[in-house]
Amino acid sequence: MEQREEQQPLSHIEGEMIQVISLEGKINTGQEPKLSPEDLKKLYETMVLTRVLDTKCMNMQRQGRIGFYVPCAGQEAAQIGSAFALTPEDWTAPTYRDQGVALIRGIGLRKIFAHLMGNSSDSMRGKQMPNHWGFKEINLMSVASPIAAHLPIATGVAMSMKLRKKNTVVLAYHGDGATSEGDFHCAYNFAGVYKAPIVFICENNGWAISVPVAKQTASATLSIKAEAYGFDGVRVDGNDVLAVYKATKLAVDRARNGGGPMMIECLTYRMGPHSTSDDPNRYRTKEEIEFWKKRDPIERFKNYLAQRGIWNEQYEKEVRTKVEDEVNKAIEEEEKVPPPDVSTMFRDVYAEEPNSLKEAEEEALSLSESSSPKN
Repeated sequence: MEQREEQQPLSHIEGEMIQVISLEGKINTGQEPKLSPEDLKKLYETMVLTRVLDTKCMNMQRQGRIGFYVPCAGQEAAQIGSAFALTPEDWTAPTYRDQGVALIRGIGLRKIFAHLMGNSSDSMRGKQMPNHWGFKEINLMSVASPIAAHLPIATGVAMSMKLRKKNTVVLAYHGDGATSEGDFHCAYNFAGVYKAPIVFICENNGWAISVPVAKQTASATLSIKAEAYGFDGVRVDGNDVLAVYKATKLAVDRARNGGGPMMIECLTYRMGPHSTSDDPNRYRTKEEIEFWKKRDPIERFKNYLAQRGIWNEQYEKEVRTKVEDEVNKAIEEEEKVPPPDVSTMFRDVYAEEPNSLKEAEEEALSLSESSSPKN
């Protein structure tokens, strides 16, 4: 029998944290942010869309219709609640698990599926790994694979905004594992020294792939690490979309007004595997998974909306039908799109194409033509 290593799977949620909605969907008195019913519906519908997209993509990968996928189920509140606090002019630097950030910022489903399929509609021409998109039209920076590598870049973008006197803020996402990386230190230190207009969102889902938080840091919390760099860190119930929104709005407004950076540690959970190449059953217990199922961010927000008189069974049916149709239509359309042309391998490399690259392109095109089936 395989021996399990002793774990502390729930330790990362101990201690005080900001919470607006209780597990039962009730509001903590005086904590509710001022959002209209339309805003609340947008948050809920985007959370549902993100979950449906996630489930569909996991199934597509298993069916061989896409090559690789990084799921985000369970972390919708942390992503969508935070990004909703931004203006269209602000920037985001997400991780490969932040589908909710792209969706709440307004990216279309077809662009997501084009990227996952690597077809000729993909703005990156199939050159990036799946879930490693970048969307200039919504000011979303290209995702990096190395953990925390994007954080110094995000801080640099924030500093460029400050130097050019732009009234914009950068929201930089990372996981709990990133706090054990050198790039985390570089970014936080620089941001703190120069008061960069950046807010760091730490999606603490308890696991850095298969390593629990207790095995990678001796800090009592992750948010406390911000203090070493001269700025505030707060802990938020990351499965409470209103708590995340409220904390992020406060931090974004402060950064926009010259108050410098802030770290928000969102205590959440990755319901599925780290990626489609991972088996979480090798390092997580059934008890842990059941514990977090009761804290599903979508169910909690649904209960809150029901108590507000915004959610009912008919509304749920309409939302689910609409979302399923949108996702299925986007898949159907993008699966008709052919793969990128061979010549696109040689684009976006040099401003002026050198002779060596031209020769390589000619050879690749010749090989492609000779291997193509003849009618």
